[in-house]
Amino acid sequence: MKIDGHIHSPFCPHGSSDSFEKYIEKAISNRFTHITFTEHAPAPKGFIDTVPEQDSFMKMEFLDPYITELQKLKMKYSSEIQINIGLEVDYIQGFEVETKNFLNKVGPHLNDSILSVHFLLHQKKYECIDYSVEHFNNYVRKVGSLKTVYENYYNTVRQSIVTDLGLYKPTRIGHPTLIHKFQHGLQEKMDDHDLIIRTLQDIKIHHYEIDVNSAGLAKQYCLETYPPAPYIQYAKEQGIPLVFGSDAHCADDLHQYYEDVYTTLK
Repeated sequence: MKIDGHIHSPFCPHGSSDSFEKYIEKAISNRFTHITFTEHAPAPKGFIDTVPEQDSFMKMEFLDPYITELQKLKMKYSSEIQINIGLEVDYIQGFEVETKNFLNKVGPHLNDSILSVHFLLHQKKYECIDYSVEHFNNYVRKVGSLKTVYENYYNTVRQSIVTDLGLYKPTRIGHPTLIHKFQHGLQEKMDDHDLIIRTLQDIKIHHYEIDVNSAGLAKQYCLETYPPAPYIQYAKEQGIPLVFGSDAHCADDLHQYYEDVYTTLK
């Protein structure tokens, strides 16, 4: 099998207008056997997006059209490729009930999804940690230390793993070291080895998968996969399932760095 399990779509408010067909036909031409569209799920009820453009989430009114269009394409291309209908669901601390209620409704229509952390809660305020390097550095200054931000991130990821979000909770943890996105744009370095190992151990204990996400290789301040190669090797040794994801927000980025990353997955 040749899989890309993390792909966005024309329904992404901060992505491109590239059609589903453009993604699908590229995947077929590159001999992929399975792909999963994982558009950003709508924000949990009551949550206010804190990025300036407020474009982190698909609008709720687009959820049904997104699923309906993919159901048609799933049938159309069934003889050429397996298309999974999924979502990238945000775990947001304090909105567990709303997220569980949402998943209970939409879950029966999904084949494969991802659970990710993009927003951190600190002193009753939420912050998106992957918006921009300037935004991230300002957040570190506001919180008081890089160590506190990193610890909050991994604690939140670990909460996403252990929290009961119902029968339809995604079991693939999205880009589990996303906090590294701006690591080369910071004034200090953070040794988060122990935090990563604890997170991977929790993933193993709960029998979840890891989204081995190549998008970080294309980010100028990251330059590595999420998680980095040594931790992909550690996860393999622990028997944790690994699923490649390009996290493409346009067709040109589909399967980005697949050949490089695949060598670490074998």
